[in-house]
Amino acid sequence: MNTMVIDYLDTSKRWKPELTALRTIVIDCGLEEEFKWRTPCYTFQNSNIILLGSFKEFCTLSFFKGTLLKDKANILVAPGPNSRSVKMATFTNKKGIEVLQTTLKEYIYEALEIEKSGQKVNFKEDQKLNFPEELEAKFNENLDFKNAFNNLTPGRQRGYVLHFSRAKQSKTRISRIEKYQERLFHGKGFHDCVCGLSKKMPSCDGSHNK
Repeated sequence: MNTMVIDYLDTSKRWKPELTALRTIVIDCGLEEEFKWRTPCYTFQNSNIILLGSFKEFCTLSFFKGTLLKDKANILVAPGPNSRSVKMATFTNKKGIEVLQTTLKEYIYEALEIEKSGQKVNFKEDQKLNFPEELEAKFNENLDFKNAFNNLTPGRQRGYVLHFSRAKQSKTRISRIEKYQERLFHGKGFHDCVCGLSKKMPSCDGSHNK
């Protein structure tokens, strides 16, 4: 058992009974307990399998490769419209967890077998990105910028396109493209650390705020 997880639960201001119940279920399935991204994480041979999460309206049991699960009980949902791999079960009371205990263990064992088999989520089906016209214009205007973008990993490209596209107004999309131009030229993704202080490289962990 991980002492950081114990401290996390002891100081939790919401969903403590529910998170404790979920933790017991996961540990019973033999996964390794760690503490990552400021939340309990459960792994198999250093591969992330499950996260526990606490939100204002519910707590969650999230599967990193949730889209590969059969979900026979139809209890899993995507955390957001752009999620391509993770799926989670949400809970608002301990009773709901107890009722689904057997089902949750079946899902966890299934996730474990998926990891052991080496299965991976196929991202190729949605790799095609729809660039906003402002980004296309920037590519035509600056070939170096276009080349820098094309040299990014597919995940980093997707992150930028989603961020630029979410802006409702054209002037905001242009502003966002200009804001992240230097970061992009340095091969950094939208969520990558640029200050060098992060303890979770290459991702930003908010250390720059301190």
